[in-house]
Amino acid sequence: MRFCNLILWDMKFQARYGFYLLYGFLTLLYAALLFSFPEAWKEKAAAILIFSDPAAMGLFFMGAVVLLEKSQRVTSFFAVSPLSVIEYIWSKTLALNIIALVVAAVLAVSVNSRSISLVLLGTFLSGILFTLLGIIIAAKIKSLNQFILATVPIEIITFVPAVLHLFGATPEFMRIYPANVCMDMICGREFSVVGLFFTAALLVIFFYAAYRSVSKMWQCEGGEKL
Repeated sequence: MRFCNLILWDMKFQARYGFYLLYGFLTLLYAALLFSFPEAWKEKAAAILIFSDPAAMGLFFMGAVVLLEKSQRVTSFFAVSPLSVIEYIWSKTLALNIIALVVAAVLAVSVNSRSISLVLLGTFLSGILFTLLGIIIAAKIKSLNQFILATVPIEIITFVPAVLHLFGATPEFMRIYPANVCMDMICGREFSVVGLFFTAALLVIFFYAAYRSVSKMWQCEGGEKL
């Protein structure tokens, strides 16, 4: 019950600061843009849009979310409450990915994707990866400018290879690269099973790193080691 309430709180937080309004507008804009493309371009264009925006939402917005919580002393409350770090991380991850999955589903339907379920799975996996990265960085920074600068290298090493892979411009062994595995799923095509294993392993590593980062943040906010 506590965890469900936390997710609802995060969703209300997102609604209050216009996340739903923003992505409602962006979804309509992206869908209209896709309708204007030639049929042969639509599926790949949709994959790029999904991977670079709703799936990566956590990387773009987690800095603002955590900084707002810090400014409102919400993290200080979390630090001394019975809430666990694991609950906090999963709540942030799932609340943002609900938006990402809805947007991805609308865009996939708009281009008659070959496999909606595969698109959603790829969106969900990449959404978790990006959100965990966002949490790791956000827990350490003190300003939005720091967050933006820290995310630029991540965007380069994830978005560029994934887009190149989508157009077949990368070597065969790059199929196991986690960003490329997610892109294959989002595009609705066959993905590397070995790559999926590496993606799962990377999720575990990122989750552990996020756990350590949030724990340290709460220790500072709470004023002592918990």
